[in-house]
Amino acid sequence: MNRYSGGMNSSVRSFLKARAQEVKPVVMVGKGGLDQRIIKALDEALASHELVKVKFQAFKDEKRELSEELALKTESDLVTIIGFIATFYRPSDQHIINIPRDLVNKGE
Repeated sequence: MNRYSGGMNSSVRSFLKARAQEVKPVVMVGKGGLDQRIIKALDEALASHELVKVKFQAFKDEKRELSEELALKTESDLVTIIGFIATFYRPSDQHIINIPRDLVNKGE
């Protein structure tokens, strides 16, 4: 569910991956799994940061499925999963991360 025009092409994904290198995980998935608190925490973090990392401390074998579910429930894009950390992106009204227009338009 992309909320900005153009969707997430590989150029936008690469741009966001580079930006995510400085970002520390702020949401942790532990033994409780994917409950309302995790969804709410990610939703709030996306609203204020746009680019957010989630660390899987448990359910590591299911990180892909759980990450896709989190993306759906928060209306965000799953940018990447590296190790046990998933990175999500959702633009906010504040436009904190300015994705260059030429990247968004690539592949059209």
